[in-house]
Amino acid sequence: MKAENRDIDLSININKARLLVVDDEERLLTSLQELLIANNYQADIALGGKNACVKLAKQQYDLVLLDLRMGDFSGHQVMDFMSERQIDTATIVVSGESSFSAVSKALRRGAYDYLKKPYVPEELLATVDNALQKKLLEKAHNAMQVRLKKSEELHRYIVNSSPDIVFMLDREGRFTFINNKVESVLGYHKRELLGQHYGAIINDKDVERASYIFKDSEQSGRTTRTIELHLKSRGENRAQRFFEVTVFPIESTAPGLKSAPDSSLKQLIGTYGTARDITERKEAEEFINFQAYHDLLTRLPNRALFKDRLSLAITHAKRNTQGLAVMFLDLDRFKVVNDTLGHAMGDRLLQSVSMRLENCLREGDTLSRFGGDEFTLLLPDISSKEDARKIARKVINVLKEPFILGEHEVFVGVSVGIAMYDEAGTNVEQLIQNADIAMYHVKGRGKDGYQFYSDTMNVTSSNRLKIERDMRNALDNKEFRVYYQPQINAATGGIIGVEALIRWHHPERGIIYPSEFIPLAEETKLIVDISEWVLKTACAEVKSWIDAGHSDIRLAVNFSPSQVEHPRFVNMLFKQLKEYNFPPENLEIELTENVIMNDLEHMIQKLSKLADHGITIAIDDFGTGYSSLNYLHKLPIHTLKVDQSFVHDIQNADNEACIVNAIVAMAHGLKLNIVAEGVETANQLEYLKSLGCHEIQGFFFGKARPADETILLINSSAHSKAS
Repeated sequence: MKAENRDIDLSININKARLLVVDDEERLLTSLQELLIANNYQADIALGGKNACVKLAKQQYDLVLLDLRMGDFSGHQVMDFMSERQIDTATIVVSGESSFSAVSKALRRGAYDYLKKPYVPEELLATVDNALQKKLLEKAHNAMQVRLKKSEELHRYIVNSSPDIVFMLDREGRFTFINNKVESVLGYHKRELLGQHYGAIINDKDVERASYIFKDSEQSGRTTRTIELHLKSRGENRAQRFFEVTVFPIESTAPGLKSAPDSSLKQLIGTYGTARDITERKEAEEFINFQAYHDLLTRLPNRALFKDRLSLAITHAKRNTQGLAVMFLDLDRFKVVNDTLGHAMGDRLLQSVSMRLENCLREGDTLSRFGGDEFTLLLPDISSKEDARKIARKVINVLKEPFILGEHEVFVGVSVGIAMYDEAGTNVEQLIQNADIAMYHVKGRGKDGYQFYSDTMNVTSSNRLKIERDMRNALDNKEFRVYYQPQINAATGGIIGVEALIRWHHPERGIIYPSEFIPLAEETKLIVDISEWVLKTACAEVKSWIDAGHSDIRLAVNFSPSQVEHPRFVNMLFKQLKEYNFPPENLEIELTENVIMNDLEHMIQKLSKLADHGITIAIDDFGTGYSSLNYLHKLPIHTLKVDQSFVHDIQNADNEACIVNAIVAMAHGLKLNIVAEGVETANQLEYLKSLGCHEIQGFFFGKARPADETILLINSSAHSKAS
């Protein structure tokens, strides 16, 4: 069927062929033209050789029937003209010239055949048909060659322009072809690699995997196999790149069995493959994976990765009956730095802290940024608490050294809670939560230390969460009240001031005292809002007493570390006084020694501004905090409040060894006012008066009362003094 179609196509093309008949005898021209036209050929005539050359120059012909002997221009000259002009037209000589030399000369010039006049019409038509078929076949062949050449050029262009490295290997794995992409991607010249084994460009660690896939592709007969490999780049300074390599075997049917359907007779003659550069994709995947499991600021593992590693460590500890420790770290003064110097400096501080902490680690430990200024530390293979204690001390000591942030020298401390497996928990959440609880116990007793978790620390989780939830609603529901404890002049017995204390009137539990909810308020950062509410309420209520005639009454207010360390603490305090028109000289702020010493340099500046404004400053719970008393000379302190634990040690009036003696004597030497807290007995009162203690407060004079009861007491005290 295919051959028949080809013959039909050729006959159609032959009938469309255009012929030129050349002779110098007009009668012969006409008869030959009529013969050709009668047989469905298109035929033109040219009278003489010169006329033929004119027509050949203007018109493309498929065949020329040419007489050799013509008066004006011979057939040989016409053929020379066609050769010079590269006119590719088949020629049949139809001539009365029969000499061997003339015929031979015509054939050498490219004539297809020679017919002697007078010609036989059937022979002439058969010769014309054969010549045209040969010409058309030559044209078809030439056109095919052109197409094949273009196709080859296009294929080569496509292969060399491919974004992938394209290669072919022989049966021994040597390169037989490789495209230009290898030069721009890996830096090799193609000629360097041709004949080389593919292992020459495979990274050493991937050679075995590459060998497996190439051999597997050959042996299993699978059409394609894909693997990701590192390929070597040419030159030491060029980075390795990651490629997705796809290979499939090139097979050939065994000789003599090309038509056999049995695929087992096929032979492997090589391998074809591509290598796509996926370096950027792999880097992006690695970056996304890094983002998912690391903190981008410090480059440390994040909470998710820490929990994953802790889970594995717990499994390992169970299997090998070993111990492990989880530490929860919270920076003590980070918020002050962040608010004072800005978030950029805060970020730099966190980066510096993380680098110092990493230097404390053993091999196998995991340091994580858990969030904000909180870090967690996993210590696997801990044999005892002493091992964890050593690392905790190392962490605390390494963070005591100052940090240099630009022109600023910054000091931070750290509170460390430690949970030991399985004493403090047997799963991930328990260990982290209990280390967190232990850390907040460190915060509660003055920060900058460490504490192991114990069961006695744990307010039950359900109760803890309920108190926190209720406390968040307490401000909105107006459940808090300010109570006032009178401060008594030891010499006159009159009320000279009040200390503002908070009570929580819980709708279900009744009155809750500060010792039960203030530590949790500190932990949850609600203490700032609660303290501000106490200050506003106390200023409003006491100002009304001042306006009613008690102009000398003094208001003493405790401030939380979170409030005092805030960079806008002074401005906030001045704003509150101005809002309620509260006289600064009637306000006394009470601070603990540890709050002052957390950041002595900035505290001096803050307290000096307050003192210059007329506000008095008292050290609360004096004697229980910082061991050095040098700060008393540096700060504008007006009052020392002797802690009630020392007052309780006074058993009778003859107790001369009491530590209170030393505190009162020191205060007199520094010309500071003395307030004794927690006075409960007449013996204590008389002893303190004998020492020259200026002011007294405690249950001996009554417990803290609401505002309405307190003003009645103040009025009564003023009336007694007047009478």
